[in-house]
Amino acid sequence: MKATARANTNIALIKYWGKRDEELFLPTNSSLSLTLDGFYTTTTVEFSKELINDELIINGVRSSDKELLRVSRFLNIVRRIAEVDTYASVISENNVPIAAGFASSASAFAALAAASTKSLGLELSKDELSILARQGSGSACRSIYGGFVEWKMGKRDDGKDSKGKQLLSEDKWGLTVLSAVVSSERKKVSSSEGMKRTVETSPFYKGWLDTVHDDLLDIKAAIKKRDFIYLGEVMERNALKMHGTMLGARPPILYWESGTIEVISCVYKLRNSGIPAFFTIDAGANVKVLCLPEEEYKVREALMEQKGVERVITCHPGRGITYL
Repeated sequence: MKATARANTNIALIKYWGKRDEELFLPTNSSLSLTLDGFYTTTTVEFSKELINDELIINGVRSSDKELLRVSRFLNIVRRIAEVDTYASVISENNVPIAAGFASSASAFAALAAASTKSLGLELSKDELSILARQGSGSACRSIYGGFVEWKMGKRDDGKDSKGKQLLSEDKWGLTVLSAVVSSERKKVSSSEGMKRTVETSPFYKGWLDTVHDDLLDIKAAIKKRDFIYLGEVMERNALKMHGTMLGARPPILYWESGTIEVISCVYKLRNSGIPAFFTIDAGANVKVLCLPEEEYKVREALMEQKGVERVITCHPGRGITYL
């Protein structure tokens, strides 16, 4: 049987940075994201007894051994659930810049979780899909749902309570996220490596853990009240704290480039001129700028004027998993 699923990526407003269990992708803190409509992965999975191993094609190109190994390990989990030993063909079309700080693995593994289980006739709930997707990429558990999604870190050692929970659907609050692309190149330090190094070596990491829960409570209050200014303030300070922990790692990790600083400066100038706009940055150089729809044009134009900005991609709150 063959199945195709599409998943949107998500932007973390309260970051996930660090694992308490590397195998199960269990985080050291709960996080919160907004699913976006502009970046997505479409994946088709077909299990076949004629295959002698798993096959993976991404954007029309046969994958590297490293990418295939990661996908095969994930498919092994699906095979155990379905009690089958058949290999699969996976064809993925990804319109997200890979390994450039746009959470490409979130949409990729959310789509893979949905398509692979559907192709084997498994009827998993969204909770179950979220738990499964997390085992491929932690942030993928949030892309199962649309809108604002909290990833509850959970307490169980087996990870069965570590999953996404939708707080507000994509149609309940109209916001704009402008993704300022300053680099489409693959980053030199992967998110997984960056997390591990930060947790193990940064003296600032304890400060992150001591304050991130309060950030989560504050941003949930902002979402409940639809308080855009407070939402932006909390989001921005949380992103800066995460990147601050990396600077204390040994050796230090700095994902930013000159264009990153330009965009941050531009956002500050916009606010000083009376236009509410706020930024967040995942593990990469690219910057996401949050604004209200009525300010979208002005903010976009200001970002496009920055020399270090290659392009600006406009996104809005997106849906969760869909089957094609």
